[in-house]
Amino acid sequence: MSSFKRKSAKHSGTLPGTRPSPGSVATLLTSTGIPSLDDVLGGGLPLSCSLLVAAPDPHSSYGELVQKYFIVQGLVSSQDVLLIDDNPLDFVKGCMWTTSDLNCKVFGEEEEERSDERIKIAWRYESMKQFQTTVGQSIANTENFCRAFDLTSRIPDSVIQRALYSKQLEVCDVTSFQSTALVLSEVVSRIEQILASRSKTTPLRICLPALGSPGWGDSSSEDLLHFLRRTRMLVRRHTNACLSISLPPHLSVEDWSGRGWIEKIGWSTDALITLAAFTANPSMTSLFPSHHGLVHIHTLPAPFTFLPPSDKFSLLRGLSAAADSSGSGENNLAFKCTRKRFIIETMHLDLEGGISERRTNPSSTAREFTGTKLIETSGERAGVPKAGLANVEVELEEEKVRAEQSTNPTAPVSGKGSTQGQAMTETGVPSRRKVNKPKKKVGFQTDRPDVYDF
Repeated sequence: MSSFKRKSAKHSGTLPGTRPSPGSVATLLTSTGIPSLDDVLGGGLPLSCSLLVAAPDPHSSYGELVQKYFIVQGLVSSQDVLLIDDNPLDFVKGCMWTTSDLNCKVFGEEEEERSDERIKIAWRYESMKQFQTTVGQSIANTENFCRAFDLTSRIPDSVIQRALYSKQLEVCDVTSFQSTALVLSEVVSRIEQILASRSKTTPLRICLPALGSPGWGDSSSEDLLHFLRRTRMLVRRHTNACLSISLPPHLSVEDWSGRGWIEKIGWSTDALITLAAFTANPSMTSLFPSHHGLVHIHTLPAPFTFLPPSDKFSLLRGLSAAADSSGSGENNLAFKCTRKRFIIETMHLDLEGGISERRTNPSSTAREFTGTKLIETSGERAGVPKAGLANVEVELEEEKVRAEQSTNPTAPVSGKGSTQGQAMTETGVPSRRKVNKPKKKVGFQTDRPDVYDF
């Protein structure tokens, strides 16, 4: 019997709600609550790293929605949660909760429920995999890493009270501090105290839904950058903690504090993602009706590595597939918020011409003339009764002149052509003269160059 034993790493007790990173076994990942966002980050948010979400649209609150997913995922995964906000209890009460069926299969189940009939095109294509624009959730559920949440359901009050009583959920109201000028310093001190008092065997999620909002007092750009750097260094020293922050709309624009503001906050955090909604841009809404905004990736977490693991393991970004097949590069990402969930997917164009096919119908008064015969075609096709149309007879002037000359060559020609088209000679014989027709004039309008006046 052989004494050979396969060399393998020692399996230590993993923290609840975490899994090893595919790029480095020494890095543990925790879920943000959104499987597609986990895929963009490289499998999840690494512990000892910080995530910053910017949402520049003032008419929506997608940044706060991401933080709600972050909070409820921690409560479901038996992790500790620290919420810092100007009204933290109301924010928790507005969070979503898990679905009735915890084994939710895929994210596209809403589309499957709409169509009960199965569309068949050809038998040879039945075994092919359907086209998917986002990642599924069945794999995540089997590992109890990321749960399925329903936006139509709210977190029960009993769950909140139980979490507050057991200290699993701890809230910090920034309006309770005495000095509004030192709110950021007080928050950093509060985070240090909680990190020192918590157990190292339980992950701690630190959530700031609206950093720099009016409830935080007046803060300059230097104060915010210094706060982001200090909190990132605090999380780096504790391998069981992670940080998620969202900026209000007025702080998420590029020119809030001069040029390069987004780049500065990207350098102060481990990951920075912008959710640019289409709410204030009707042209983008009409161009991409199936999406609610674009996803801009500025920085991604890369603990213990030079390159982010997302470059190799993210399916939505498509960099690994592009490198293997010599592709064109990274995919464009967009997000949409359906009735039940928030999804990040690859951006794609809809059907050509939009959701409705463009048709050009012929005019109802169009007719075809052949000599003196009248042919009505479009009126009958449009359903207009034949008796309702006026009978119009058209005769050409040249044919009338030739008919009169053939019957009586010496007789003058009556009509418009007798005065303009002919003149009498001294012998009484009509003579033809070439009539100079007036030149057609075309007038152009300066304000509307596409309209011509003849």
